[in-house]
Amino acid sequence: MATKEMPVFDTDIYNTIRRNIKKYRKEKGLTAAELAEMVGRSHDFIRQIESEKVGYNFSVETFYKISVALGVSLDKLIEH
Repeated sequence: MATKEMPVFDTDIYNTIRRNIKKYRKEKGLTAAELAEMVGRSHDFIRQIESEKVGYNFSVETFYKISVALGVSLDKLIEH
């Protein structure tokens, strides 16, 4: 019987997502304020999401809306 490999989890997934949101936002030429408007959130909310200092967690719905606004798939936002 073959042994199953244990999954390897990103222990810092929120920071991975934060970095990717900021990366793709800048690649798209959007400001944090513009992204905030696109997803129906405040500019401060997006800044907090992108800040590793704040450590603000966000909902799956917000994560999804940001991915749609940036035009990238959810899996791109979680790539390490």
